[in-house]
Amino acid sequence: MAKKVQNEININGFKHVKYDALEFSTNEMLKRAESFYHFMDKRRSVRGFSNKEVPRSVIENILKTASTAPSGAHKQPWTFCVVSNKELKRKIRVAAEAEEKETYENRMGERWKNDLAAMATDMHKPFLEIAPWIIVAFKRAYEYKSDGTKHNNYYVNESVGLACGMLITAIHNAGLATLTHTPSPMKFLTELLNRPDNERAFLLLPVGYPEDPVYVPDLKRKSLEDISEFYE
Repeated sequence: MAKKVQNEININGFKHVKYDALEFSTNEMLKRAESFYHFMDKRRSVRGFSNKEVPRSVIENILKTASTAPSGAHKQPWTFCVVSNKELKRKIRVAAEAEEKETYENRMGERWKNDLAAMATDMHKPFLEIAPWIIVAFKRAYEYKSDGTKHNNYYVNESVGLACGMLITAIHNAGLATLTHTPSPMKFLTELLNRPDNERAFLLLPVGYPEDPVYVPDLKRKSLEDISEFYE
């Protein structure tokens, strides 16, 4: 008699539910993996955006996808602040460009500048106003209990990094473009967005349709041999 499989069980006092894993034939698995690689290989960071509107519902689903990322002890230590308000975007641009000006003129060495030459980037960030949406990912270093005491989250940088990777993938999947922007320091984002003291800005991403036409550096990604080692 076949063993009856339960849909849920109790482990250590917590409910666990049966995971219905996807399963494909070897050929289908290879086909899907290769297809997804070619799709993602078309993803590029762009600095030229259209001001064409993007529905909020699209952004909401992109964020929900990002929040499926794994995180330390499932604490999901992130907050995604989404900005479309034109006045606020203007303030973000002004503050970001002030930090970028300081970076380009006083913080950045010649080697760094030379490495960035192919990216055609500088201290001016007009995309922060042109793109219809800005998503600012904040990491939550700790949480407050109901009595006001603090408890730390776990593997915060790793967790938020994973979520941001999935966010970028979801943006590309929706047919939109983005750019990972990290003006440093980013304390101005905490102030402009009035975030609580347990949050720190992690990454800023303009999101929208790419400008038509838009041009990107003719870069080549490292080969499989350059990025991996197999132990068989």
